[in-house]
Amino acid sequence: MTYDVIVVGAGAMGAAAASQLAARGLRVLGLERFPLGHAFGSSHGLSRIIRLAYFEHPAYVPLLRRAFALWRELEAATGETLLHVTGSLDVGHETSAVFAGSRRCCEAHDLPHEVLDAPRLARRFPAWRAPDAFKAVWQPDGGFLLSERCIEAFAARARGLGAEIRTDEPVREWDASPGSVRVRTGRGSYVARQLVLAGGSWMGTLAPPLARLLTVERQVVGWFAVAQPARFGPPAFPVFVLDADEGRFYGFPEFGVPGFKIGKYHHRGEQVDPDAFDRTCGPEDERVLREAVGRYFPAADGALLQSAGCLFTNTPDEHFVIDRHPDVPEVLLVSACSGHGFKFASVIGEIVADLVERGETRHDTSLFRLNRFAAG
Repeated sequence: MTYDVIVVGAGAMGAAAASQLAARGLRVLGLERFPLGHAFGSSHGLSRIIRLAYFEHPAYVPLLRRAFALWRELEAATGETLLHVTGSLDVGHETSAVFAGSRRCCEAHDLPHEVLDAPRLARRFPAWRAPDAFKAVWQPDGGFLLSERCIEAFAARARGLGAEIRTDEPVREWDASPGSVRVRTGRGSYVARQLVLAGGSWMGTLAPPLARLLTVERQVVGWFAVAQPARFGPPAFPVFVLDADEGRFYGFPEFGVPGFKIGKYHHRGEQVDPDAFDRTCGPEDERVLREAVGRYFPAADGALLQSAGCLFTNTPDEHFVIDRHPDVPEVLLVSACSGHGFKFASVIGEIVADLVERGETRHDTSLFRLNRFAAG
C-alpha cells in the first residue's frame, strides 16, 4: 500500500498533523518510536501554558488566535475539556523582554489587558510577592492545556478518521525519489508520496541538515506543596511567565495533582542526548526552582511533591522550523519548538495539512523557514 503521507512522530505536532491530514481524506500512516503519550520527550507532565499575549514575537498572535479556535474544535469533537482559561501574567522589570514584549504585543494586536504594578499584582493575586520595581501584564485569555490528553485526543481522532498510528516503531532510515518516499523501521518498509518529520528531540538524527542547528536541552519542572491552597488554584492564580533576577520562570495553578507547578526556561543549560539523560530531579534542580518559589511565592515554599524531566529542542533564534527539506521537496520538516511550541500544535497540524495537500497555507510561516539560517 502506498500512503499519501507518512508522519514520523506522534507527539503534539505529529498527532495534530495526522488528525488534520486524515480529516481531509488522505491516507495517513503515523510512526511513533515510543508508546503514545510517553514521558520521554517534551510534552508530558500534565499541562502546558497557552498565552495570547506573546512576548516572543507579535507574529505568533494570529497563529494563536487560530490555535485557540482549533483547540475548542478538538474539545467539541471529543467532548472533553482540554483548555482551561485562567488568564496569564507576564511579569518583570518594565524594560524586561517578558513584560515589555507582552505589553507591545497586546497593544499591537488590540488584545484586552491590564498593566499591574507590584502592589496591585499582590492585591489581585495574593500568592504573588513581586519586587516593587516589577510590573505585570494581565491578559484574560491565557490558560493551560492538558498536554497528555491533547495528544491522546489528536491520535484518537486521527484513527477514527482512518489514519494508522503505529507505536513502539522507531524509524531506522528513509530515502526519497521524485514523488515518493520510503521509510524503514524494525518492522517493515512503507511508501508514501510525502513524508512529515515531526520527531521532536530526534529531529537532528531524522533530518541531518538540522543537526548543526538544533540543541537538545534537559528541562525539569517541580510541584511544591502550598500552605494556602485557595490562593494557588484557578481562577485565583493565573499561568505566568516571570523575568526575574534569577532567570525566566513559568508556572501553573494547582490543578489535577497536588502542588504548585513551576519551571525555569533553560533550567541549568544542560545539552543532552535525548536517548540518555537524567530524568530525575536532584538537589541542584530543586535548588534552582526553590530559589524562585521562596522569593516570589513564599506560601508555596513547601515540600517538593513531585518532579518531571523533559526536553527542549532549541533553534538558534528559538523560533520554530516548518519548512521543506532543503534537498528533498517530498519531505516537510516540522517543529524544534524551543520550549514554547505545544500551544501551537493545533494550528501547526492545520499548517502541515495545508502544505501537504496544497503546497501552501494561508498562515504566515515566514518566521519558521530554514533560509533564515543560511548566513550562519
